[in-house]
Order: sequence, then C-alpha cells, then structure tokens
Amino acid sequence: MFFDPMYFVFVLPALLLGLWAQAKVRMAYSQYTKVASERGLTGMEAAESLLRANGLATVGIEGTSGQLTDHYDPRNKKLYLSRDVAYGRSVAGLSIVAHEVGHAVQDATNYGPLKLRSGIVPMVQFSAALGPILFFAGFLFQSTGLATVGLLLFSASAVFALVTLPVERNASARALLMLRSNGMIMERQEEVGARRVLDAAALTYVAALVQVVATLVYYAFLLSGMGGRRRR
Repeated sequence: MFFDPMYFVFVLPALLLGLWAQAKVRMAYSQYTKVASERGLTGMEAAESLLRANGLATVGIEGTSGQLTDHYDPRNKKLYLSRDVAYGRSVAGLSIVAHEVGHAVQDATNYGPLKLRSGIVPMVQFSAALGPILFFAGFLFQSTGLATVGLLLFSASAVFALVTLPVERNASARALLMLRSNGMIMERQEEVGARRVLDAAALTYVAALVQVVATLVYYAFLLSGMGGRRRR
C-alpha cells in the first residue's frame, strides 16, 4: 500500500486550516443563533421581504434538511433554507438568509463570477473525480504523460475554488448592505454578529482554496520526482 509522509508535509496544514474554519463557522453560528434580532423576523419572513425589495418575488423558497445547508440554486431560481434558519428569529439566521438572497441578486444581475462558477460546475465535477485517478494511475505505472493529464484535470478544482472567493465575498457584502438598508439589523451588536457569521463562513472558502492548492503542489512534487527517476 502506498504511503508517503510528504503528503502530510504538503497537505496537513491545509487540512488543519479547514477544520479550524469549520469550527469557527459552527461557533459563530451557535453564538448568534442565541441572539434574537430586534425586529423579530423569522428567516422566512426576512427572505420574502428581501426578495421583494430586490424585485425577485418570483424566486421560490423551499426547505432543506440539515444545519448550515442553506443555499441558492441558480438553475431553478430557488432559495433553500434549513428549518432553524427559516423559522428562527436570530441574527445568525438573518445573516445566512441575506447572504443567500445576495446570490439571487447576483444571478438576476448577471454577476460575472457567479456565471463563470455556474458554467464550469459540470467540468469541475468531472475533472475533480477523474483527475486524481489518472494522476495516481500514471504514478503507479510511471507514465509522466498520464500523470500530467491527471494533474491538469484536477487543477480545474483550484480554478473553481478561486472563482468562488469573489462570489461569496460579494454575496456577504450585499447581505450586510441589505440588512442595514432594510432595517433588519437595528443595533451595533446585531451588525457585529452578522459580520462575524459571514466572515467565518468566508474563511471556509479560503480554506477550501488552500487545500486544493496544497494538493496540487503535492501532486506536482510527485510528478517532478517521477521525471527525475526516469532521467536516471
């Protein structure tokens, strides 16, 4: 069985960053789920209000199972809210709703990075699955050509993670602006809480980019070693 301790040198710090980012999200969400919003709106009410305010009353709202699974799907123009967010009245819930409405606004205004990310999803799903298989097949059979193809295919994941960053940061910026302009956060404490929830979520996308880049660098390291062995 193949085991390479260098994998941990390249990838372990990125994995730890990802775990820390996930922990920060859950801590921020847990903390500000307990802080009720001054307006007392449920997430569902806030979503309907924000969508109307942005001329997007036709965007559907549906429930989704789990926690922190809320998302906007540009394919069917629907907002999916978890039960705690949809029916809760917390600052955390409002922040998440506004962020997802931010994605709906991006979609309606043809925001370039979102269109690009949506367009490359099928390619990334294919290449992210096939790339590592081809890479390690090439590594096993000492085929630098096959391994290089696998590396190039997997690099699409890095492109996707990189494009995702501006999409998510822009949605968060829109969220804070919408919450303020529509009077949904009334106190300084609420804005601080909303910003902390959104910033913690943004960190997970940074961690995802770091992880995929670290994996790419590790693959490149293995590939360079293959080339050295073949020359010898």
